[in-house]
Amino acid sequence: MGGGSWTRDAFKTYTTSTYATRGLNVTYDASGTITSNLSHQQMFTARRINPDLDPMNVMRECKDTEEHPNTVPVIISLDVTGSMSQTAVEIAKKLNVIMTDLYDKIKDIEFCIMGIGDLYCDDSPIQISQFESDVRIAEHLDKLWFEFGGGGNMYESYTAAWYMGLRHCDLDCWKRGEKGIIITIGDERVNPYLQKNELQNLTGDNLQSDINTKYLYKEALDKFDIYHIQVNHDRNWDIDNIRKSWDFLGENYKEANLDNITDTIVDIIVTARTNATNTAANLSDVNYSSDGISW
Repeated sequence: MGGGSWTRDAFKTYTTSTYATRGLNVTYDASGTITSNLSHQQMFTARRINPDLDPMNVMRECKDTEEHPNTVPVIISLDVTGSMSQTAVEIAKKLNVIMTDLYDKIKDIEFCIMGIGDLYCDDSPIQISQFESDVRIAEHLDKLWFEFGGGGNMYESYTAAWYMGLRHCDLDCWKRGEKGIIITIGDERVNPYLQKNELQNLTGDNLQSDINTKYLYKEALDKFDIYHIQVNHDRNWDIDNIRKSWDFLGENYKEANLDNITDTIVDIIVTARTNATNTAANLSDVNYSSDGISW
């Protein structure tokens, strides 16, 4: 896994062929952006979790090779609940631009695509691909199941991306004393904890208790630069509480809309890679209880 490099032509060939099988004609602008007016139902056709994204007993690897000797692993984790579907469409349409821009700047970058829902009530709240460096990134994004779930608890299980990065990824960058990058993208508060029983059932792991966000974050910071992109849209009536819940990320909490979400992703990755060390996040303003974060 992880062989090859992204090319604009390979993406166009893949998407043209894929959408043709769905009876759709896809057009592009000069940058390689898909310009066709496609709905999320047309772009994301999965109706159950794809076996390639199943988190049960997996280990996702990002290994240095002769072709890519200094791999930069990036986990992009998308909220796949209903309110986020249009964001995924925008990213999919501009994926060619994102990857082309990044590969011009970072030669050995590799991507793992994740889908995140709500552990408490969704059937498949964790979906995770292998790390790839070529058009298979687009293939994995295409396989995501938008379950359109989520519950009434005002958050999704975003920190499952940190957990999977720590427990179910093997990254050669760690051997070089470097970190991977995790970017979660969503429109809700951060979850206070990950539920033990649900996480065990999804991953096959043996856990002693629920996983508190505070302690998981501290552990994940040793291995990853962690970012969250809050996607602002007309349903963000709870934005003040959302911002407060993510305060502990400091400058690594970003806000974006559909017009600049792709630029924000590129800027985060380039900045994280450029900076020799990531400024430690300030946890002092967050009130933690034994049950997790309280807002």
